[in-house]
Amino acid sequence: MKFLENSRFEAISTALTVDMETYRIEGRIESYSCKMAGNDKRLFKTLKQESADSNPSDLQVLSPPQSTVSLSPNKSYGRSMSDGESGYLCDTISTKTLFYLISTLNASFPDYDFSNAKSEEFSKEPSAQWVINTVDGHLQPSANEIFMNLKQNLWSAIDEEIQLRDCDVYSYNPDLTSDPFGEDGCTWSFNYFFYNKKMKRIVFFTCRANSGSPYSDSGIGQDFSMDDSSDLLFDSVEQDME
Repeated sequence: MKFLENSRFEAISTALTVDMETYRIEGRIESYSCKMAGNDKRLFKTLKQESADSNPSDLQVLSPPQSTVSLSPNKSYGRSMSDGESGYLCDTISTKTLFYLISTLNASFPDYDFSNAKSEEFSKEPSAQWVINTVDGHLQPSANEIFMNLKQNLWSAIDEEIQLRDCDVYSYNPDLTSDPFGEDGCTWSFNYFFYNKKMKRIVFFTCRANSGSPYSDSGIGQDFSMDDSSDLLFDSVEQDME
């Protein structure tokens, strides 16, 4: 995967990394071209071989989307079904698309190795709008005025980079041992991939909230009010966008 520089994403990512009174929010938005480098080619060859050994159709099963219960409470999912069995199948993903998601994680979190991640750790979400609503639902109550000032710029920047209407959206929902956000104190996190097949590009949006403030014991920054931080962060985004 090739990292694509984007000054708007850099400014918004800086603004989304902020210390609140009792917790810290760390957000990051990055853009990648689905272009294989040397290590990528080796990983893709391995995944391709594993897929061929286990499933000749080249399709692997995803976990149900996070929206399953709320959107269709009567819909049940199964891992796979033999002839004669009835029920609903989970969404599936091609080996190449799964490779793109895993490679994006490896590029975004260089201290971790996601090469052994399985398709069941990923989900395909129902729509970009559903993901927008979910992200807003996390950040609006957590970051208050800071996020309200950034919200329009954030989604317009993502849409400009990836064309949301043409995207499939995937999420990464690993077990605790595989999750880079699995340490103590993480109250919520999300990892969304906006994948535009025509553009051969992925926008990765990752964010977490950690309980506890680095300023709570030291007294540092107690005079730095939320309103002041919101104004300064919003100004920095506006300057980088000009």
